[in-house]
Formats: sequence, structure tokens, C-alpha cells
Amino acid sequence: MTTPPDLLARASAWLAEDPDPDTREELAKLIAAEDTPELTTRFAGTLQFGTAGLRGELGAGPMRMNRSVVIRAAAGLAAYLKDQGRTGGLVVIGYDARYKSADFARDTAAVMTGAGLRAAVLPRPLPTPVLAYAIRHLGAVAGVEVTASHNPPRDNGYKVYLGDGSQIVPPADGEIAAAIAAVGPLDTVDRPATGWEILGDEVLEAYLARTDAVLDTGSPRTARTVYTAMHGVGASVLTAAFDRAGFPAPVLVAEQAEPDPAFPTVAFPNPEEPGAMDLAFTTARRAKPDLVIANDPDADRCAVAVPDPAADGGWRMLRGDETGALLAAHLVRRGATGVFAESIVSSSLLGRIAEEAGLGYEETLTGFKWIARVEGLRYGYEEALGYCVDPDGVRDKDGITAALLVAELASVLKEQGRTLLDLLDDLALEHGLHATDQLSVRVEDLSVIADAMRRLREQPPAALAGLPVTSAEDLSRGTDRLPPTDGLRYTLDGARVIVRPSGTEPKLKCYLEVVVPVGSADALPAARARATELLTGIKRDLAAAAGI
Repeated sequence: MTTPPDLLARASAWLAEDPDPDTREELAKLIAAEDTPELTTRFAGTLQFGTAGLRGELGAGPMRMNRSVVIRAAAGLAAYLKDQGRTGGLVVIGYDARYKSADFARDTAAVMTGAGLRAAVLPRPLPTPVLAYAIRHLGAVAGVEVTASHNPPRDNGYKVYLGDGSQIVPPADGEIAAAIAAVGPLDTVDRPATGWEILGDEVLEAYLARTDAVLDTGSPRTARTVYTAMHGVGASVLTAAFDRAGFPAPVLVAEQAEPDPAFPTVAFPNPEEPGAMDLAFTTARRAKPDLVIANDPDADRCAVAVPDPAADGGWRMLRGDETGALLAAHLVRRGATGVFAESIVSSSLLGRIAEEAGLGYEETLTGFKWIARVEGLRYGYEEALGYCVDPDGVRDKDGITAALLVAELASVLKEQGRTLLDLLDDLALEHGLHATDQLSVRVEDLSVIADAMRRLREQPPAALAGLPVTSAEDLSRGTDRLPPTDGLRYTLDGARVIVRPSGTEPKLKCYLEVVVPVGSADALPAARARATELLTGIKRDLAAAAGI
């Protein structure tokens, strides 16, 4: 196959201004080999900057994450901030321990400094919530976190926050994207070698001091935990937070305790993925704790597992919706005031808990960029293991403070001779059994997702698992309470389904919920069996309707 001359010319032009010797070498080999398929893929467009910032596979070319792409993104962000009258303002930059993260953070600091802004970089790889906290703590006009969260090892990302400490939303994302597109050749972007600040541990200490505020003064602190950082950056911060709070020191999953960008023990460093928690459960069977707690690699998510004799291996992972409801019930018991919020893909149980407690309740689009903006927010969560338990401190999901609150709740229940599973039973008896599940399809070809969405729009299902669909909403048109988003929502008699493409991974995600009334504790096993039956049937019928 002959490589088109224009493709070789574009690749050679990119190579000429690439500042990274690693990606220069990589691209030079592709050009020399005239690897048309690979060059075509990498130069098919540009990595799109959206409400999640940037995220993609590392490598050379405009469709990959690399220093050239990051420098342009930083230059566009700087131009946007100056257009907003923020010249001279502070931009705080954090980063995780993935490949190239430190390089991307340093490039961002250089670009901000060259553009007339002040830049400050966190002292080392630290959890994303520390960066989100630092923005407001230091009075910054913006923040950048270099992370790909729980994506595979080959990926990295670039998450942008504005001065309110929340992730960007429209129209800011589009305006920043336009500013990035307007950046000229890289040699026109001023990148001094010095001039920014490397922060000390004062910001981390201030964050840790704040973590104590999520706990009740004098509450029991007896729960024993096994903890895994999933090869990420959470271990030192979480163990310090637990020590300050007076909890027993967590037993660390040794094989996953230290940051490692190769993530050698997991295929995907996400606690929700099959097999990711195996080492944690092995450690738990030896240590016999009250809880297993896991963070994802940038420690903004928190997974919880509990002893359960009926579960395979004796431990059961709680769904994000279960942990979300447990934390809500705990905060209600503590007398919380304000608004509880969640995204539309999360369980409707939170609304029932808030209503019963006389608290405000809001549903938002998917993502903490929306949840964090709810006026009067006291607590927000999303089913994908994200919990905001201290919105005045961190206006984003925070896996460290969520872990503390879970440990406090487990300690309170332990003093009563009860467990988290007992409290879940109480919630089912009070509000009905809310059971959730997910049909998630990872694809190599993104057209599969587009085809599935088109098929569902053209031929929406009339029934799923024998339950009639009472309404079908195309969320791309927006609703009276939600702005437009690419998604579909089906309301059934006793169930709900939402279908949407993932914003951060090549996945089609379908969120399922069924609600089964429960008359007594004796009826719980039958209710669970019925919920499992319905969820299985909905998955089957939805997959057939979507052609997946």
C-alpha cells in the first residue's frame, strides 16, 4: 500500500515540532515504514477536548495523548483564561503516577507561566481530590489534573477545573476547545524553563486536616479495613487520613500498594472490573477485617466490599448505588441538612431517602461536573463509585473522604452488633428493594455504539422482561429539568433503563433499576430473587433490541 503524500507530509510536519524524543522516535519509525493504517489512525483528526477534558491512548500524533497535544491544550486554556480577564491568576496543576503525567504537568506549568499566569504544581503524584481541594484553598482561577483515572495503562488524560473547584461544563468546554484549535505552531507557544512554583506539603496537610470534618466528633472508629490503592496514588493519603481520624491502620494489599503505571496485577485498574479485587479479597480472607476499601488509581472513587458468607469467596462488592444509599442514610441519621443529588443513571432510592428525611433532592446529567453545581449541595453520588461527602471542601468525587465516612458508618453499626448489609435490609423494608445492574459493552469500533443508539431510537422496545415500557425519552432533546445529552431513558412498570455512550471509554453503557416492594424481612429473599430475574430479563431483551 502506498502512503498518500499528504499523510506523510502531515506526519513529517508533526514530527518536526514534537518536543518529546520518545514520540519523535516512534513517529519517525512509522513514517520510515510508511505504515499507512497506523498513520491514518493517528492523523484522522484531533483528540477532542470536551467536558471530560482530554483522554486517550499515549503515542505520537494529534489523535493520541502526548506532549504536543498537551502543550496546545494548555495554551488554549491559558488563552481562554486571559480572555476571561484572569491574566496573572493562579493555575494549580496536579498529576498522577501514569506514564508521562509528570511531563504533561511540567509542560502545563511552563505554558501558563509563559502566558502571564501564575502556575503551581503539587509536590508529587497525589489523588485528584487533593487538586480539586487546592483550587479553592489557594484561590486559583483554574486547575488541571493529569490523569486517566481508571483507564488502561496505555492511556492518559487532562482534566480541567475552573476557579469554583468544579470540572468544566458547557459553554466553557467549547470555548476552550476553540481556543486550542486557534493555537499556532508550537514554537510560537512561550514555554520558559523556570518560573512556576512547586508546592510543598502544606496543601496536602490542609486537605488532610479537612478530612476530619466529614466525621462526627466522638463517633466510634473501630472498623478494621483491608485497603488497595490499585497501583495508584491513594495509599499514603488514605492511610494518613485514617491515622489522623483514629481508625485502625488499614491492612494494605501489598502487591497493589505502590504507584505503578504498568498496573501489573490488573487488566483494567478499576475496582468494578472482573478480577480487579481478587488480591484484595485474598488479603481479606487472611486479615479478616470488617471492610475492604479500594480506590481507583487517582483515588477519586471508592469501592466497598463486605463479608458475606453467601458470596463466592466470602466477600461481596457493594454496588455504587448501595454504598450511595448507605452513606445517605448515615448522613440523615447524623442530622444532615441541604440537598442530596445524584446523576440520572444512579438509583432512585436516594430520592426516597431524601424525601422521607424532608431534604432537597436533585437529579443531574452524568458526571460530577453537574452534581457539584447543585445549589445547596450537601451530598452527591454517582453509581460509578463516586461520592462527594464534603462539597464545601472538594467539589468533586473524593475516594478518601468517602472511605472515612464508610468506615465511620461501619464502626457505628459494629457497636450495635450490626453490619452494612443489615442497614441495606432496613432500607429495602422502608423504601422497597431497589436493585441495580449494568449492561456494559466495550467496543473496538465506535460505530457499533452509534448503530445501537440509532437502532434504539428508530425502534424503541415496547416491553423489557415482560414489563411494558410506559415512556421512552430521547435525552438528546433535553427535558424540562435536564439539558440535552446523548442518551435514552425508558420508564417501565417498576423499573427504569438508561442507555448512553460512555464519556471516557469506548463503551455503550446501559443502567438498569428495578424496584420490588417488600412487606417483611421474611419476604426479602423472594424480593431479591424476583429482582435478579427481572434484571436478567431486561439485560437480555435490551441487548436484543440494541443489536449488541
